[in-house]
Amino acid sequence: MTKQNMAVSDACSGLNMVVTMAAVSNSTVFTQKPPSAPGGCVSVSVSRKKFLKDPDINGTQWINSWVESMRASSPTHIKSTPLSPTEEDHSSWMVHRPSALEMFDQIMDASRGKQIVMFLDYDGTLSPIVDDPDRAFMSDKMRATVKKLARCFPTAIVSGRCRDKVYSLVKLAELYYAGSHGMDIKGPEEGTKYKKGGRAGILFQPASEYLPMIDEVYKELVEETKTIPGAKVENNRFCASVHFRCVDEKRWSDVAQRVKSVLKQYPKLRLSQGRKVFEIRPEIKWDKGKALEFLLESLGFANCTDAFPVYIGDDRTDEDAFKILRDRGQGSGILVSKFPKDTNASYSLQEPSEVMDFLQLLINWKRPSYMGRRRMQ
Repeated sequence: MTKQNMAVSDACSGLNMVVTMAAVSNSTVFTQKPPSAPGGCVSVSVSRKKFLKDPDINGTQWINSWVESMRASSPTHIKSTPLSPTEEDHSSWMVHRPSALEMFDQIMDASRGKQIVMFLDYDGTLSPIVDDPDRAFMSDKMRATVKKLARCFPTAIVSGRCRDKVYSLVKLAELYYAGSHGMDIKGPEEGTKYKKGGRAGILFQPASEYLPMIDEVYKELVEETKTIPGAKVENNRFCASVHFRCVDEKRWSDVAQRVKSVLKQYPKLRLSQGRKVFEIRPEIKWDKGKALEFLLESLGFANCTDAFPVYIGDDRTDEDAFKILRDRGQGSGILVSKFPKDTNASYSLQEPSEVMDFLQLLINWKRPSYMGRRRMQ
């Protein structure tokens, strides 16, 4: 994980929430205190932590720090990528983060005798990164591949987008969906053949009390950024996103300043960053890594060694899930990136087309003919 990512992900003051269970539309609703992460919170640099907790300490330094982080969030920004994307550096990086396609048989050997559980990010993983997030469509071929995958393994989409939005893009009812970085989780209404316990759907929203605040912040961010060409604010229900992918780099400091001016009025919200996007989220200990743990538990694989989670993602926010897998010594994290980046993932793929190739290999691996060929080798 890059230093920037470690810094902006700092937010360790959780909320105490009672455990309640109620039936809603044939689903089980959970509201509980999120499980603590292994080893506690991520350490951060004191200077960046101060900027996040009290940005008024030094406004200029705070903005400059964020602009540098904004540059680093672009994988094509040569000066700011964690590793210089030279051929030599890329080859060295690939030694430590080899292609999941080339290492497929090794990954499958590690999963032998275990239940594979698939976790997939959406943007940059199932769909290409595009200037307009509303036009980040997955191909029909990718959709068909994910549909086949879900017949073979329990499969979840884990996205920073609003759950309803990502569902409208994927359009597959048989999947689990974790929207808003895992703060809005819903399972298939029909249930799943993989689930132990037989409950129908699940619905988990650990930050539901923040909904009015997020709506309010969203409106303020729209108002504050409306004069910046290319800036786009997205309401992802449990978080608000400020996209600056189409903003002239000379105006990035302006974007950071305006986001800061809004956020300082809301001490119960925190700021994090993805690929050319600011994320404003409730300050609770919940992220994609916690969503992964919750879904494994919901499927009956809590603290089990007979599950093999495979998480594929391209964003900084996916690092929380990669770290969970690494800390547990379980499954495989796969980073989607054409450029060398510091990561907790074990393997890499370069782009969504390679993700589709990997998923197709998984589908083929499940077939008896593939297993027969492996035994003959």
